[in-house]
Amino acid sequence: MPPVVRRLGHAVVVLWAAFTLSFVILYLLPGDAVLTKLGAAEAGVTSSPAEIAALRAEYGLDDPVLLHYGKRLLAALHGDFGTSVNTGDGATHMVLTALPPTLAVTGLALVLAVLFGGTVAVLGTYTRVRVLSRLLLALPPLGTSLPTFWVGLVLIQVFSFQLGLVPAIGATGFSSLVLPAITLALPNGAIVGQVLAKSLRTQLEQPYIEIVAAKGASRARVHFGHALRNAALPALTLVGVVTGNLLAGSVITETVFSRDGVGRVTTSAVTAQDVPVVQAVIVLAALFFVAVNLLVDLLYPLLDPRLARPREVSRV
Repeated sequence: MPPVVRRLGHAVVVLWAAFTLSFVILYLLPGDAVLTKLGAAEAGVTSSPAEIAALRAEYGLDDPVLLHYGKRLLAALHGDFGTSVNTGDGATHMVLTALPPTLAVTGLALVLAVLFGGTVAVLGTYTRVRVLSRLLLALPPLGTSLPTFWVGLVLIQVFSFQLGLVPAIGATGFSSLVLPAITLALPNGAIVGQVLAKSLRTQLEQPYIEIVAAKGASRARVHFGHALRNAALPALTLVGVVTGNLLAGSVITETVFSRDGVGRVTTSAVTAQDVPVVQAVIVLAALFFVAVNLLVDLLYPLLDPRLARPREVSRV
């Protein structure tokens, strides 16, 4: 079986598992979205059994669990995750409408994270100034220890309130993307920097580095042309994981910076126990994660052509 077909099969299994686990977990949680919508969960407000039964029938919640799961899975295969119990809009439409602002922030954050982590790791392992090397390589551990919401609040205080360089809240223009993107990029770029720096130091200790240097290659060519090329594979693998973290981190950044997006939709849906919308967000995040990791897998042979060659099966 070709590797691409096998990976696509794995992707389908991951998406099915994300849908199934989210269905089971969300429907086992205490609470009732129908009662929340009718206001029955609030003190002093009552609803008739007929109203509750009518809403349950409208959203298919009166079906047996397995039948309801089968219906929802079949509909999800056609891109339909049901109707929002809270707003009455299509769950898929709500999530897709909120997606562009979130992708704008996460896309810029991914670029900044790779630039930050890669630059720190490369310069920290290349410079011969010991103090500078230690300072640069100390930045990634520091970045991973900073809470995202705290970073966002500090950036707002400094660059918006004190310096007035960029807006503190809102989603108008490129300037509104800067602080949310940096907030997401710092901790995730620090993770990339840690892995790349460790991988670079490991490669620089390999015997082939001495052979390349003995053949007359310059220090820069050895570092950037040989060591970095091989060290990039673990960091590239991590970029797929970081991309998923960026999407998940949008919940915090969109709350801190008062931006509309998938994070705000998720927060509202969880508060209202709006299962169709929450499940649509979960499956979308899984699809995004699977697509990025599939792309990363396809990029491996470009860095190491040996990975594109079929493995030889040894015979006894």
